[in-house]
Amino acid sequence: MSVSADPAPPTAAPMTSRAGGGRLAAVDALRLLAAAGVAAYHYLGTPTPHFWGTYDLTRTAPALHALSRYGWLGVEAFFLISGFAICMSCWGRTPAQFAVSRIARLFPLYWTVVLVIVVVAWIARLAGQRPGAPVDLRTTLGNLTMLPGPLGLRTTDGVAWTLWVEARFYLLMAVLLLIGLTYRRTIAFCLLWLTLAAIGRELHSSVLDEFLLTRYAGLFVAGMALYLMHRFGPNLLLWLLTGFAWCYTLTLLGDRVAAHAAPAARGGTPGWGICAAVLTVFLILLALSGPGPLGRLRWRVLAYAGALTYPFYLVHQSLGIPVVRGLLKAVPALGLVPAIALGLCFSLALSAALNHLVDRRAGAWLRRRLTSDIAVPGDPVGRRTPPPDPPVRQPSSRTGTVCQP
Repeated sequence: MSVSADPAPPTAAPMTSRAGGGRLAAVDALRLLAAAGVAAYHYLGTPTPHFWGTYDLTRTAPALHALSRYGWLGVEAFFLISGFAICMSCWGRTPAQFAVSRIARLFPLYWTVVLVIVVVAWIARLAGQRPGAPVDLRTTLGNLTMLPGPLGLRTTDGVAWTLWVEARFYLLMAVLLLIGLTYRRTIAFCLLWLTLAAIGRELHSSVLDEFLLTRYAGLFVAGMALYLMHRFGPNLLLWLLTGFAWCYTLTLLGDRVAAHAAPAARGGTPGWGICAAVLTVFLILLALSGPGPLGRLRWRVLAYAGALTYPFYLVHQSLGIPVVRGLLKAVPALGLVPAIALGLCFSLALSAALNHLVDRRAGAWLRRRLTSDIAVPGDPVGRRTPPPDPPVRQPSSRTGTVCQP
């Protein structure tokens, strides 16, 4: 659980890396689709009384429930897209510039949402209701670091565990940036990462699992390979890398399917084959959206939708679901599905407000200040530029930017 970024044999023909501008609107659309899947799973995908009490989704909305049971795959889709988008964000940047872009993008919205959740939980407690999130000061402070899991704390926002996965991926990319981000080094990095991740699985090492993200490494690597295709053009090596990463991913997907089998048991257990097919369709869509023909789309509405994905992802569960509960309690005749629709509308409206008031203003201010603070006069590190890309045959010239978490 997403959120703007910049991210052959010798021949006599001129060979350059792709350069240019323009947003990758299709990738933004995929991020919105992934967020919608996660929200559908949380709102409609489980028939247990965890959220809705006596309402039984297998009877209230059987068709919607049957589709939404697979919405958790949106998290896997986020990691796949993140491999593409973060590789794009890193290209042409120093480690310091990359760190500034991630901090300014992630933290202002995250801090705001955590504090709003805590305030809402305190109001619920004062009203004599059970708060939906931990509200003690120690837990709140730990969550503000975005590291509640490593600190042994409950997450204030239920989807925040995915941000810790993303943060570890950013650290791995920072190592690659320190070495120097080039076409060949990125391929070598991906191959080494997958190899070490497989060794970590074989050794049953919790330390390697934490550092190498062994469960999700294939998703990130597949996304990175697709970005290399987008930037430098497809070739056999990159397709083989993508295929290897995808075989690794689908093999380990069984663990995630098993983890989601119990809460969905009453409505039918999600099958590995269907989950693998759904995720593979998402891979194909990303391939069409980056290096493929959908990369030419330039719809501004999709770019805006991509900008709303990260705040929507943060608020839809911890703030949207309490709204639905309140509606069901205040107006029982409304019914579950209309109440859920209103809860989703509330989450989207709140996301738009957060994007305008926090991301565009506080995030932009923080980015300017941090950029100024790292540009210390006389510091050679601040002026270091990445090494140039190697010559790779290009059929055409195009890149873009994509909003990302």
